[in-house]
Amino acid sequence: MEKYLVSRKPSIESVRPLPRQWKRSSVELNGRFERNYRHEMLDLLIRSYSEVGVFPHLYQVDGLPCQSHTNRLVGEANGDGHLPLRKQGISAVDFDKKGIYLVSVTKSGCLTVHDFETLYCQIPELTCLREDESKHLMHLSLNRQLDAVRWNPLNQDEVVCASVKSNELPIFDIGYVSSDPVEVLRTRRTATVNGSTLHKGLSDVTFTSNDTRILASDTHGAINVWDRRVNSLPCLELASASCGTLNSIQLNADNQIIFGAGKHGLVHVWDIRGGRASATFQSLKEICHPPVKSVKLATLLEKIGSLKAQANIIPKEIHSINVNPSCPYQLAFHLVDGWSGVLDINTFEVTHIHCPPPAWLNDSYVPADLSYLRKPSWLSTCSIYLAGSSSDRGIHLLDFYPSTNSPSHVDYKEDMQELSRRKNRSNQNRFISLSEGVISCVAHPLYNAIVAGTKKTSLLVISQRHESFRSED
Repeated sequence: MEKYLVSRKPSIESVRPLPRQWKRSSVELNGRFERNYRHEMLDLLIRSYSEVGVFPHLYQVDGLPCQSHTNRLVGEANGDGHLPLRKQGISAVDFDKKGIYLVSVTKSGCLTVHDFETLYCQIPELTCLREDESKHLMHLSLNRQLDAVRWNPLNQDEVVCASVKSNELPIFDIGYVSSDPVEVLRTRRTATVNGSTLHKGLSDVTFTSNDTRILASDTHGAINVWDRRVNSLPCLELASASCGTLNSIQLNADNQIIFGAGKHGLVHVWDIRGGRASATFQSLKEICHPPVKSVKLATLLEKIGSLKAQANIIPKEIHSINVNPSCPYQLAFHLVDGWSGVLDINTFEVTHIHCPPPAWLNDSYVPADLSYLRKPSWLSTCSIYLAGSSSDRGIHLLDFYPSTNSPSHVDYKEDMQELSRRKNRSNQNRFISLSEGVISCVAHPLYNAIVAGTKKTSLLVISQRHESFRSED
């Protein structure tokens, strides 16, 4: 049969590959989103956000304005500079696990729980900045400063509050609309050399997600650990070498490591797993345990050559730390001057940094001892960090994606940025101007709508705008 076959002469022309016209064909073929493609889509997500709703805190108690409402009215009547800054503002906000309920606390002592869907659906109907009290599930005026609030992950009807003015942790059940907590945890009394009692305020609080432990940082550089099954007093104290306030604490995803940071610019790490490798639970008689590691953030920032050449790096107070829910080895930090960044907890190196212009450029400088303690947050499903501006009325959406393609990465190359712009794939950090200055913020756990608590005691909803596609006919 071979004698009947005619050999084909090789073609002289080179075969040109067909141009790739559908960018997402690899997504369809592989059945998953490529890493670079996911990062590119983050820029579209960031661009879609804007302020869509404002909900001022204008509630009443027994027919009279609550303390937060009163302080807001006094501030508006006399000007923002006549009321002490720390007497007003929403100091903390938090969602429950499913994003159904939103809890917030104010500097004036109000605890409020909203049904988020009811709150969100009222946005298109807003015609004025007037409060509708029918949209909240619970409003309590506790007549004391509140600085932190958290949902109990094991019982979504419970919230716990903390205050730097008190050594107590009141736990409230939202099923019972009562100003009396269902349980109160307290720190141990500590006597000074003069015999007087040392005051310990509580700055931040968190729950372990797998047992009944509650952890709270105090104003003397320690973390108190309670086991609710045992006692209303701490069963353990995690001490640090610093005597300053620990402003923020964070558990890792496995509830095995806890991080703490605060006034002196140090990040402390405690191992709470127990066992022989950990000193935490070895002795029931000794209740104080030092951290397994402490790092000075300023020392790590000095290792970034480009940053050191442009800025005078000194130890600064750390306002907040947050573990990235979509990348557990990223620990974000936010400093008193508005700087934000990421600490890689595997290598203990700073991988991302964002340095906004200083406040004195726009005459908005506020001394550190009078400034608000800002509490940023992550988007729940992607590596976007949300930080309220220290000097402007707005919020930064920072691309802290774990890659050198991130515009905030310390190894990001400017020439790569120019190449990306030519290909229309440039990821950038965004600043969203808002109607009020932001103190705290949180993202919805499912679809990443942002709720921000402001200096004027309002809740701002930042999301995609509501649009109707129905024809005018």
